[in-house]
Amino acid sequence: MTADRHTSRREFVRGLLAAAISTSVPLRLPAAEQPALEAVAADKGILFGSCLGAVRMADPHYLDILRRECSVLVPENEFKSYVIAAEPGRYNFAPGERIAGFAKSSGMKLRGHTLLWNRPEFMPQWLRDSFGALSARSGEAYLRKYIRHVCRHFGAQVHSWDVVNETIDPQTGQVRDTPFTRVLGFDVLRIAYEAAREYAPHAQLVYNDYMSWEAGQAETHRAGVLRLLERFRRNRIPVDALGIQSHLGNDGNIHAAQRREWTAFVDEAVGMGYRLLITEFDVSDRDLPADIDARDAEVAAVAREYLDLMLSYRELDQVLCWGMVDKYSWLQQFRPRADNKPQRPNPYDDAYEPKRLREAIAAAFASAPRR
Repeated sequence: MTADRHTSRREFVRGLLAAAISTSVPLRLPAAEQPALEAVAADKGILFGSCLGAVRMADPHYLDILRRECSVLVPENEFKSYVIAAEPGRYNFAPGERIAGFAKSSGMKLRGHTLLWNRPEFMPQWLRDSFGALSARSGEAYLRKYIRHVCRHFGAQVHSWDVVNETIDPQTGQVRDTPFTRVLGFDVLRIAYEAAREYAPHAQLVYNDYMSWEAGQAETHRAGVLRLLERFRRNRIPVDALGIQSHLGNDGNIHAAQRREWTAFVDEAVGMGYRLLITEFDVSDRDLPADIDARDAEVAAVAREYLDLMLSYRELDQVLCWGMVDKYSWLQQFRPRADNKPQRPNPYDDAYEPKRLREAIAAAFASAPRR
C-alpha cells in the first residue's frame, strides 16, 4: 500500500474519531418513501442483501422486505453440513433448494455459507465420531467428495462461497483443533479451497470469520487471521476475499472499538490482494440503555461510523445483514440483554417498520465512493 493511501486512511480515521460522538442519523421515514437499500448500494457498485432461513421463509411480510431491499441472499443454516449431511451417505438439499428457489424467482444473487465450518460443535455428530478411524487419505477423499456434491448441486447460481468459516481460535490465534485438522493438519484448508475452485470455478472463494474491531480477544483473533491470510498467499491457495462478519458489539463492548488497530488490520488484508465482504452485519445493543429511542440512535450511529470506514475501501463490494427484522435475530437467544428486553439489532423492528439503523445503512451507501 502506498504512503499516500496510508496517510489518507489515517486522516479518515482521525475524522471518524472526532465525529464519533456527534454522528447524526436521519429520522425514520416509511421505507416506501425511500429508495431501496439495494438500489442505493448498486449506485456505488455494491451488492446489498441479507440471510434467509426456514422460519423467515414462512413469513410473507419478511419476504416482501427482502424483495424490496435486497439484491443478494445467503441461506442462514441450510447450506451447512449439519443440514446437508446430517446422516452418513445421504445429502439433504431440500432446505437449501427452497431458499435458492426464492432467490432465483426474486431475481437475486445467492451466496453459499459454508462448505467447511471448521469447528467441531457445528459438524454432524456422525462425522465427528468417525474421524478417529480415518486416515489422511480417506479424510481428504470425504471432503473433496462433499464439496463436489454441494458445489455441483447448486452450480453457477452461487456466485460467492464461504469455503472455510471460523477456523481461527480467538483465544490462541491459531487454527482450531478439529477432527479434520487432527487427520490432515493445515492441508484441510488447502484441500477445501482447491476443491471449491475445481467444482465452482466461476465463484468467488471467501475465508469468513468474526474477528471484531472491539478490544478483548479481538486483537489475538485479528493477528491469527492475518497470519492465515498470509499463509494462504505464501502457499498459493486460491482464496479471493476476506469475509468480515461484522456482528458489532457481540464479542466486545460496543463502545470499545479499536479504530486505528482495526484500520491497520484491514489495510494488511487488502495489501495482500484480498477483496472484502461484510457477510453478517448486525449491531448488538446488549450494553445500551433500555430506552428504545436512545438504543436505536446509538446503534445507528455506531453502524454509520463502522460502515463509513469499511466502505472507504473500494475492495469492499458486498454488504449482507444477518437478518432484516429484529424478532428473528439470532442475538435474541445467543446474546440476550441483562434486562431481558428484546434486542434491536436489525434494520426493521418487529412491526416490520424501518428503524434508524436502516437510515444509517442507506446514508453510508450514499456517501461511499463508487467501485
